[in-house]
Amino acid sequence: MSSATKRSPVSTKPAASAKINREETPFEALASICSVLVVGLFILTFLAQNYVIPSGSMENTLLVGDYLFVEKFAYGYSRNSFPFRGWPLGDFFHGRLFGRDPERGDVIVFKMPNPNSPDYNQDFIKRIIGLPGDRVQMINGQIYLNGKAIPKERVADYVGPDEFGMVRNVQRYKETLPSGRSYYVLDLGPNSNEDNTPVFTVPAGHYFMMGDNRDNSDDSRME
Repeated sequence: MSSATKRSPVSTKPAASAKINREETPFEALASICSVLVVGLFILTFLAQNYVIPSGSMENTLLVGDYLFVEKFAYGYSRNSFPFRGWPLGDFFHGRLFGRDPERGDVIVFKMPNPNSPDYNQDFIKRIIGLPGDRVQMINGQIYLNGKAIPKERVADYVGPDEFGMVRNVQRYKETLPSGRSYYVLDLGPNSNEDNTPVFTVPAGHYFMMGDNRDNSDDSRME
């Protein structure tokens, strides 16, 4: 025999809640804006920097007008990592903090180092092909790294606009570095000025940079 317990009816009326609308004071608004600015300044100073791609030298990996963020801490911090090159250690330290060496195939942003170039100290973005001590040469559009040809495979054409906005087909190839890292490069035409170069030996502390758009890139082949 079961017994049932009689319960009182449960009210379905929602409980009254007090809601107070209070406008933000000017001081609080200013504090919020300052907080956002501080966070943004911290990110742009220590973590990342925004860039807009200005030229077609890295097509088709990066296109003109592409907007990207670049890690500042990938290879450590130097004076160029800070806005206006405002290195906080002044003249007491000229190297890198928390430094790490780049690898072949990395796409990096750097300052144009050639003082004779009209673009001296401007931001450039290229791909690392040669490391310190490497020997790099271009023969008929083929890269030779330390005397060995980097494998180059023909793939489907890249279709895109040229500098005048006309759509054209460009020969595209897949290159594979000794580490197994692959990427795509463009060849606008045979026998360009940059398709044949002398042998470059990369000095200590330097890197050999090339754009993926091989016939339209101001890079280490011009040095």
